[in-house]
Amino acid sequence: MYDLLVVGGGINGCGIAADAAGRGLKVMLVEKDDLAAATSSASSKLVHGGLRYLEHGAFGLVRKALGEREVLLRAAPHIVWPLRFLLPKTKGMRPGWMLRLGLFLYDHIGHRDRVPGSGAVALAGSLLGRALKPEFINGFSYWDCWVDDARLVVANAMQARRKGAEILTRARLAQAFPETNATWRAVIETEAGERQIVAKVLVNAAGPWAGRLFSDLRGINDMPPAAPRLKLIKGSHIVVPRIAGADNAFILQNDDGRIVFALPYEETFTLVGTTDIAYQGDPAAVRIEESEIFYLLAVLHRYFKDAPGRDDVVWSYSGVRPLFDDVGSDVKPAQALSRDYRIDFANGPSMPPLLTVLGGKITTYRTLAEMAMQALTPQFPGIGRAWTATARLPGGEIADGDVEGFLRTLGQTYPGLDGAYLRRLFRRHGALAADVLGDTRTPSDLGRDLGAGLFEREVAYLKASEWARTPDDVLWRRTKAGLHLTAAQCRQAAELIETIP
Repeated sequence: MYDLLVVGGGINGCGIAADAAGRGLKVMLVEKDDLAAATSSASSKLVHGGLRYLEHGAFGLVRKALGEREVLLRAAPHIVWPLRFLLPKTKGMRPGWMLRLGLFLYDHIGHRDRVPGSGAVALAGSLLGRALKPEFINGFSYWDCWVDDARLVVANAMQARRKGAEILTRARLAQAFPETNATWRAVIETEAGERQIVAKVLVNAAGPWAGRLFSDLRGINDMPPAAPRLKLIKGSHIVVPRIAGADNAFILQNDDGRIVFALPYEETFTLVGTTDIAYQGDPAAVRIEESEIFYLLAVLHRYFKDAPGRDDVVWSYSGVRPLFDDVGSDVKPAQALSRDYRIDFANGPSMPPLLTVLGGKITTYRTLAEMAMQALTPQFPGIGRAWTATARLPGGEIADGDVEGFLRTLGQTYPGLDGAYLRRLFRRHGALAADVLGDTRTPSDLGRDLGAGLFEREVAYLKASEWARTPDDVLWRRTKAGLHLTAAQCRQAAELIETIP
């Protein structure tokens, strides 16, 4: 008998599983694909308050998100770190007084400890503005944080496992129906065969599939399938070689009122996004459209001296965000939909407890999990107290967040390994880098070289400890090695990954 069956291995599902297991509940999480295989690995890779959300009056969300920015910096300093943003002033866009007011609120509306504040900057003739066209003379600087989104999901899954949760990937919830009026019987299809379990509460954290699962489960009991008001919004990104001089992040205003990020990415690239387009297809089939690529490139051409062209796009990805529609209007633009979350709790005479997660953003997944636990407290009167606000995620156990000090110690422990390699390994695994390396002393101990700083030994660790199964799991989610390899090299690496137990 499980207390919770969590459906969905994205950031919200893994966050809830970790929080619940840490409070003493018996938890199983099932994910039909890989961890972070959908929306949670298709973000803009930011832990941020959401400066643009202030324009829509979302002060509560911004305050909450800014507080979480500090929490995650402490919890996982190896995959979350501060990033400076430059906002060029442009004629005909938001006036300077509005930008100054917004940045003032951004600095003061929430707790800020480890992240610097904002200020006006001169761009023309300065190193800060060397990537921009000469007409961009002045602007503003502010700070938010970068995050490796897929690795944040894995870290939470590892945290859940440490606390006793059972994590099943490539496991599909085939059926769920009432065992009694207080328990669910679930049929789970795994690669090893069918498995049946009983759980007191079913948690629907299926992301863009949450509305469909919600309706299906209510329909089992002949209850009105009142699907939650979710709108699916497609967000697409492109990756290009690093734009010359763009070593800081940029937030770029566009004529349509939207903003586009241009972010330093993976040492030698620039990540550009995102679009906001209503989506009605299968979330698993989402792809970037040519119109989206040219939309993003046009914004870059407006601002940068050496803007990339279509042939410079080396990678793209798209994700579907399930945003809560608090108005229920088809007229409301995608960028105005709330990025906040809702928790829907359903229970009835013949309906066991069903908790559904609606909306949300990667920055606030931890507070979403706490709200879910609060909603479930009547079901589990002896549940433990909230604990994640001060906890370190696996890999984040670094004294005082001293990344450079930890790297020096790592280099002293493994003097036979290249410093640049150790830094890349640390940025993926943090304090667990030593678990990956084990008794390694020389480069030959790392095993076969798959390219881009990825070796056989790490792949074996990813498979044994991080639920990685396929080449895509390894090359594009647990690492971004695939981005640094040619198509032929990716195929060769994939063949090697398949042979590693």
